[in-house]
Formats: sequence, structure tokens, C-alpha cells
Amino acid sequence: MNDGKRTPWVVGVSGASGTPYAASVLRGLLAAGEGVDLVVSRASRLTLLDETGIGFRDAHWREDLAAWLARGADGKPDAYDVPVEALEDVRYWPAGDLAAGPSSGSYPAKGMLIVPASTAAVAGVALGLSKDLLQRVASVTLKERRPLVVAVRETPLSGQTLKQMVALDEAGAVVLPASPAFYAGATHIQDLVDFVAGRVLDAAGVPHELYRRWRGELGGGAPGVPRAG
Repeated sequence: MNDGKRTPWVVGVSGASGTPYAASVLRGLLAAGEGVDLVVSRASRLTLLDETGIGFRDAHWREDLAAWLARGADGKPDAYDVPVEALEDVRYWPAGDLAAGPSSGSYPAKGMLIVPASTAAVAGVALGLSKDLLQRVASVTLKERRPLVVAVRETPLSGQTLKQMVALDEAGAVVLPASPAFYAGATHIQDLVDFVAGRVLDAAGVPHELYRRWRGELGGGAPGVPRAG
């Protein structure tokens, strides 16, 4: 990696359910040739283990990330071909490392995507708590006026969380509930996951082909209709 020219997206993974959303966003960023700085919260390691059976270890993060990204939303372990070499432009920062590069506004970054975002992450960012690296990077992203996309994964939402989401919107973040749509012709759980991931990448301005876009034609999402490339 050439640090003099590298300007990555920071991807923060919180402890909310929805680790397949994060995997799809990461695959989309890598497919678009984007650099990635990854922050995996302590709580998200438990969720990842519960949802995929994969343990995420600091000392073996490349191998664990490759296994995670190769896994489909339906649980199949080899749904995607993700060799470790494909992760050359990914940099991992432990969530407890508050001296990490992205914790400073002088560190070059395009912006931050929090996917999935728990209500605890929403509250921490809205209140500017910076209790861990994920929250700190989000605060830096806002103060530097960089794009921040917060993919909230919770239901139902309490009044307090709704107020905090409004606060994030007012601060300049894009609040993007992990709410899949069906007009894109989903026939598989991965299609629903990829729709949400695609909307996250849309908000960040990253090109992708994760879902079929609405083209103003009724019936385009019906079963059997071919997906647009």
C-alpha cells in the first residue's frame, strides 16, 4: 500500500445483528477498487461468531476476514471467492486502539460507513462519546465534514433512538435503516442483503452492481424477470 496516495473508506462494524450486510458492503468496496480501513467492535465479534461461526482475531484478521467475506448470507462457507491476496488494500484497526490512524482528522479518509449500526453505536456517535475507535472515527468524520453513513439495524425503534437518529441527520450523517426492498426481484436472502448494502454504497457514491435499480416499469421485480447487469 502507498500511504502517500491511499485514501480509504473506514468501515465500522458494530454489535447489531446483520454481519452479512457488512460483508456485502466490504465486497462491494473491494470490487470497486476502494481501499478499506476496518474497525470491528468487541460486541460485533460476538455477533459474528453467533451468526457465522467465525471468530475474528486480531493476530489472524486477514484469514478471518477472508472466511467471513467468502460466506453467503444463507450460511454457505464458500459462496464467494475471496483469497487473502484480495485484501491487500484493507487495513485493520483494533476497536480499543484510540491512537489508530483514523482517530485523527489529519488521517486521509473518504468517509465512514457503519454497517450494521446498533442503537448503542447510534447513541454514542450522536452524543459524541468516543468510547471506542468506532465512535471516535465517526466523530472525526462528522467534524471533518466527510460522508458518514449509519446503517441502523434495530426494530422497533424507541423514541430516544429516533431522537438520536434525527441528531445524526442534523449533523450531516446519512441515516440508512437496514430495510430491504422487494422491487429489485429478490429470490434469495442474499438479494435482500445486497439491496441494503447497495443502498449504503449509493449513499457513499461508490459504483456497484449489487441490485437491480428501479426503471419505472411495473412488474420488473416479478419472479422470472431477468436482472439487469
